[in-house]
Amino acid sequence: MLLLSSCCISVCPFTAKQPSFLRTPQRITSGLSSDRMILRGVGAAAVSSSTLRDLVFVVNPQGANGRTAKEWKKLLPYLRTRLGKDCNVCESLTTGPSHAIDITREAIRDGADAVIAVGGDGTLHEVVNGFFWEGKPVSSLNSEASHSTALGLIPLGTMILVKLWTALLKGCDRVDVGVIANKEGRDLHYFINVADVHLSAKAGFYASKYKKFGNLCYVIGALQAFMGHDNQDMRIRVNGGEWELYPQVTALCVGNAKYFGGGMKITPNAVPGNGNLEVVVLQYFKWYDFVLKLHKLYNGTHLSVNNVSSRSVQSIEVEEISGSGSIYVQSDGEHLGFLPRKFRILPGAIDIIS
Repeated sequence: MLLLSSCCISVCPFTAKQPSFLRTPQRITSGLSSDRMILRGVGAAAVSSSTLRDLVFVVNPQGANGRTAKEWKKLLPYLRTRLGKDCNVCESLTTGPSHAIDITREAIRDGADAVIAVGGDGTLHEVVNGFFWEGKPVSSLNSEASHSTALGLIPLGTMILVKLWTALLKGCDRVDVGVIANKEGRDLHYFINVADVHLSAKAGFYASKYKKFGNLCYVIGALQAFMGHDNQDMRIRVNGGEWELYPQVTALCVGNAKYFGGGMKITPNAVPGNGNLEVVVLQYFKWYDFVLKLHKLYNGTHLSVNNVSSRSVQSIEVEEISGSGSIYVQSDGEHLGFLPRKFRILPGAIDIIS
């Protein structure tokens, strides 16, 4: 659970304007004056004393088959009781894909102290991506900003988010963020947890279609992904060095944090504040290898298994040898397309609320 130091909540709606990434580039201003902070576009209720912390809660009411909306409604009275006198909270409900990205960008433009994702991994993924615009932090585009906007999380979705946030809060005031780009270095996406390639990414793609079944969706997705699956020869380049051949790759995972797939500890040595990504590669795996070694994948002891390797990197490029263009790529549970892709780390990219 996200903890905010003593606040009393004043709830106001936050309505994002036309998406930032669709508007003509312009200098971003904070909306700050000497004695008042105004969150533009949120109405008079959002005007507050400069002593109040402005928090924007981004809620996906459709998350967890509607359970997120129900839990959020129950949580609000607790927040009003639990928190003190220092917060002005703006609630914003998402209405569709990528809406949380737009809300986050607008909130940062307007000088919010924090943007808090409420819901599952999809909402968190979009909020993290909203911290960036055209390859740069949104906050860096505001020359008049007096502070940076922090990231928060209320994990009302899967248990993986609880584990992720616990890891993020261990000794971190700022966390690293992973970046994924295409071969030309464009089409940027950001991730705070794990990005992965091939079988696991394909399983995640199918699992997203069965989220109404809870964590069972990952089992269903994996079974469907195994149908017609073939290991693939790949080549990788680490930190701009020489290309290396990796034959018969089953899955390749790039971790900023440790967990994915319903709580699987796939990159157990990843630390989201050490300036590195952990890359774990599974090779020559058959379907029965996953059945026999599933417990090791969940408890993070799989690095001792044959045909599993791990290394720490700042950047890695991944290509398939065959060039079929059919090898799946995802990050934080979101399908991003197919190989080739480049992955790199942005050290200390985002402040977090602890």
